[in-house]
Amino acid sequence: MKVNQFPDRRIKIDNEEFLYFGGTAYLGLPTNKAFQELVIQNILRWGTAYGSSRSANIELTAYENGELFLAKYIKAEAALTVSSGMLAGKLALEVLARQTDCFFHFPNTHTALKVASSLPFFVEKELNPRLLNSVSEKITILTDSVPSFHTKLIDLSVLNSIPSNKEITLLVDESHSLGILGTNGCGMYSDILFPNIKRKIMIASLGKALGLTGGVVASDTDFISKISKLDTFVSSAGMNPAFVQTIADAEEIYSQQHQKLKVNLQYIDKKLNKNKLILFHENYPLIYPSIEGLKEIFLTNKIIATNFKYPTGNTNLNRIVITANHTKEDLDTIIRILNAPQL
Repeated sequence: MKVNQFPDRRIKIDNEEFLYFGGTAYLGLPTNKAFQELVIQNILRWGTAYGSSRSANIELTAYENGELFLAKYIKAEAALTVSSGMLAGKLALEVLARQTDCFFHFPNTHTALKVASSLPFFVEKELNPRLLNSVSEKITILTDSVPSFHTKLIDLSVLNSIPSNKEITLLVDESHSLGILGTNGCGMYSDILFPNIKRKIMIASLGKALGLTGGVVASDTDFISKISKLDTFVSSAGMNPAFVQTIADAEEIYSQQHQKLKVNLQYIDKKLNKNKLILFHENYPLIYPSIEGLKEIFLTNKIIATNFKYPTGNTNLNRIVITANHTKEDLDTIIRILNAPQL
């Protein structure tokens, strides 16, 4: 289906209007007027693009402003912006490859954290035996904060089972938790407090909840400094400076939209019937229905949700996305269909 404008809560396809429950604009920012005005103001100040290296002799204060805000927001020592979440992951892995003896990945970890030599964290639902052996080594564990087809944060308590002879670095992709989960949407980074983790790192796309094309890496100051010295980072252009400055300027809007999203999710939780075929959690803006023929039922009711083949899953990604922009009437429509007895 092709559309000629950004798909917010409603979209037009072939001159027909549909309710839209897809995408990743969880806070509804791409069409938020106040947010758009901030972006426009910053484009007028910083231009539409800046192709120079971040290590050049001219340094734009937009980057410092945005990165200081992100570090404070995420509750990390330091943060660094890049042009995409995918690049954020690849840069973090480039540093880690030099100081890691073995990588391990949780199931369905995003492509941004893919390492060819990485071993599965679980083998037949048990911890990989290598995690439990007596060899002293530096390991890096890769995971998404919220795995695909899930609605809750990954349970990391299993890390407590790894013996102390393993020096653990944890790298978490928070593309689908930053701006959504945690205090004011700060994500899960600050709540990772396991004593046997020596270093924790988060990467995220800023083009999901936070509404701006770019990526971020956050960690301790030493790790962020190492990324900033990589040839890959030095030789590439940074994130659009107008967008980075907007991140620093949009704190109040982020808070307002996050609260609106929470209200919408609480509303759904009160009205949606509990059903083993419908995966939903009151703190998370995704609903995963496993209902035969639901796509056709939605189309009959002029509703479009997300449906496509996803790289980390074995089946089509079929999900309903709730945003801060959806109205009570929108939510009632989707709830009525999901609560229908025939389902």
